[in-house]
Amino acid sequence: MRIFMMKGSPHKRGSSNLLAERFAEGAREAGHEVEAFDVAKARIAPCLGCDACRRTGRCRYDDDMAAVRDGLLGSDMAVFVTPLYYFGMSAQLKTAIDRFYAFNAELSGKRLDAALVAAAWDDKDWTMRDLAGHYQTICRYLGLEDRGMVLGAGCGTPAMTGASPLMRKAYDLGRSL
Repeated sequence: MRIFMMKGSPHKRGSSNLLAERFAEGAREAGHEVEAFDVAKARIAPCLGCDACRRTGRCRYDDDMAAVRDGLLGSDMAVFVTPLYYFGMSAQLKTAIDRFYAFNAELSGKRLDAALVAAAWDDKDWTMRDLAGHYQTICRYLGLEDRGMVLGAGCGTPAMTGASPLMRKAYDLGRSL
């Protein structure tokens, strides 16, 4: 299986990326190919809702979103990686997801598997609820098959994350595919 991982953290060595690395390690050990794309560092403009993509078949922007599109459409699975910012995904990841609009039909037709890997400082039982719901709605809308979520509540720093049992959960999810 070819897995396309979209990393939405502006912190290269942050907690969500640490969990994502463990997920990728498990997936590779299971024989899968994993491509990680750092949407947080990419040059991706926000969707303007101009509908140029509907009229012409192409987004009006010529930016790094083309690599995201090609990565997703050339894969069997999409993995969304994000820190929790105000109980939602990072702006960097959300900007890329908003741009899916230009190729919704192609993406929906792929029937990709999907997973969510996220990290947050707070460890309350409700901390990740809205992010998980948003992810599940995206899956439902695009026809993605949810294969699992690693919801790293209480993973505020890389040290906290490294000592968390969620590192094993991330690895196990990748390995189980």
